[in-house]
Amino acid sequence: MRKHIFFLSLLTLGAGAVQAQSLSIGAALPTADVSLKGTDGKTYTLEGAKTKNGLIVIFSCNTCPFVIKSQQRTQEVIAMAKEKGLGMVIINSNEAQRDGADSWEAMQEYAQKQGYSVPYVVDDGKVADAFGATRTPEVFLFDASGKLVYKGAMEDNPADPSASEQLYLSNAVSNMLAGKKIDPESTKSIGCTIKRKG
Repeated sequence: MRKHIFFLSLLTLGAGAVQAQSLSIGAALPTADVSLKGTDGKTYTLEGAKTKNGLIVIFSCNTCPFVIKSQQRTQEVIAMAKEKGLGMVIINSNEAQRDGADSWEAMQEYAQKQGYSVPYVVDDGKVADAFGATRTPEVFLFDASGKLVYKGAMEDNPADPSASEQLYLSNAVSNMLAGKKIDPESTKSIGCTIKRKG
């Protein structure tokens, strides 16, 4: 009986998790030409969003406690992207919550409340699959040629951003633009699982 309960618990914990392999450092920008609808009603592609300096992609949502705690950091990343001339897209792949907290209407309200000045787009799961993204928030940084140079967390303490000592994404951007080695190139993303249908 205990084994049965344990097995059911594992199934519950795994529900909504993405099984795809995480994109490898050095990989090309996937789903670059897939059309993604933004909360502003416009359609975007990742290739179109990428600039001559690169692209930041953040998988996010409306309700994850880690996303909410990281909102100030997200705003700082948006400001940094603009200052450094980088493209940036925030993607909501929580397909299983489209009738609730991550509905189209809720996304529009959230984007307006946060004052997002970069595209906040909806994904049916194909983009998350291609990236191998599993969490919110989870970031991917691509260079000018569309090559992945950093992936993972924005910082070393997502549970308490004010206590973070290393801003991984910010450091990666600075090193990338300076032509320096990015270290670390990959960190563990900590947050809520991306909610999938089925």
